[in-house]
Amino acid sequence: MDSLPDAILQYILSHLSNARDVASCNCVSHRFHHSTPFIHSLYFPRNAFDFDAASPASSSSSDTIINNMIAAAARLESLIVYSSFSAAALKSWVSLTSTSLRRLELRMDSLSDKGNAAAAATEAMSKLECIDCVKGLEELKLWGVLMTQFPNWTGFFGLRTLEIVGARLKDEAVSEAIKACPNLRVLALLGCDGIRSVSIELLQLEQCRLDFYGQGNAFLSLNCPMLHLLEVQGCSWIQVNPNHRLTNLTIANNGGRVYKVDFGKLNGLEFLSIRGIQWCWDAVSSILQCASEVKHLVMKIEFTGDFDVLQSFPQVDLVDFFNTHSKLERFEIHGAMFAALCQKYSLKSVDSRFTIPCLEEVVVTVRSPLNAEQKISTLESLLRYGKKLKRLSIKILQMKNSHSSTDEFFEEVCKFRSVNAHIVRIE
Repeated sequence: MDSLPDAILQYILSHLSNARDVASCNCVSHRFHHSTPFIHSLYFPRNAFDFDAASPASSSSSDTIINNMIAAAARLESLIVYSSFSAAALKSWVSLTSTSLRRLELRMDSLSDKGNAAAAATEAMSKLECIDCVKGLEELKLWGVLMTQFPNWTGFFGLRTLEIVGARLKDEAVSEAIKACPNLRVLALLGCDGIRSVSIELLQLEQCRLDFYGQGNAFLSLNCPMLHLLEVQGCSWIQVNPNHRLTNLTIANNGGRVYKVDFGKLNGLEFLSIRGIQWCWDAVSSILQCASEVKHLVMKIEFTGDFDVLQSFPQVDLVDFFNTHSKLERFEIHGAMFAALCQKYSLKSVDSRFTIPCLEEVVVTVRSPLNAEQKISTLESLLRYGKKLKRLSIKILQMKNSHSSTDEFFEEVCKFRSVNAHIVRIE
């Protein structure tokens, strides 16, 4: 290393980011130490200041260490801090990097404070408001956020990515925070509690991931004409302006019911996943009708029914289903939804011209041994009419072997597998 020119040494060391690695290099030689100003990125892991008991580091000393390392960098572009810090320290850090910082990722720890609730809320708001001075941010990720009121953000017009993970939010606060970032292209609110209703209107948003905790009864309204990826968990009512460009759509609700989904026509949709404990049948049929040109479909819903009463799914005609989804290439269907396709008389009189033209792969999850004959008949129909079918996987999940029909079911499935061993696989 001694023979390397200073410029090359500085270039090599500028690619270090872990704070411990940077600190270690500072102790090697004066040349290494003088290369610190060329560091572009600093990363402080959660255990960055876990010292021996003989030399404990206080919160104030860790804040000072981080401050000194940030001050030593001439033009810091990325700062990631997972270790604990105070609002006062963060204010100092962002003031030092306000003109150069492009990426900021912070573990806020606002939800773990078990002391005075009012003091914790004040500290959390102070941390959020400190960020406002970094006007050049392009990517902002916050973990463990408490945002019960809107932080005094004047606007992040260059911000392209906003990600908030593990947060307690209020509707008005999160809506105003999103409005302060009008040019977002990627938005993620993951593991967020307290949301009841949120409206998002972002003209450049391309990817949106929302995961709301609670009773699963949140309302979501979107007006994002550039949107092509949407993943939503925990909403009962979803309304999306039909001027979108969706190609990838996932809707799940593990804690409540999905009552209504309104997307307009989903002509360009390639992937659709609908999951949850209970969906109203109107919501299921509506989304399937809109997504008639989908290529990859995942259906994992346990029950239907409009209110507290859980109901089984109405019968679905297999021929009609595949006629209206003729571009389907990969199909994953689970339990009760598969049972709805297994009609005893649906395939008695099929038009000789009927085919499933594009289907290449099917994954079926079976949980009940009942109606084995009808289920095998449906699987045989998929093989018969699926002219391009390459693989059919049957997953047996949580089936009670004490049921009297279990042996009969497994016997039928094994026979089906042996006859079609080149395509059928049992998991």
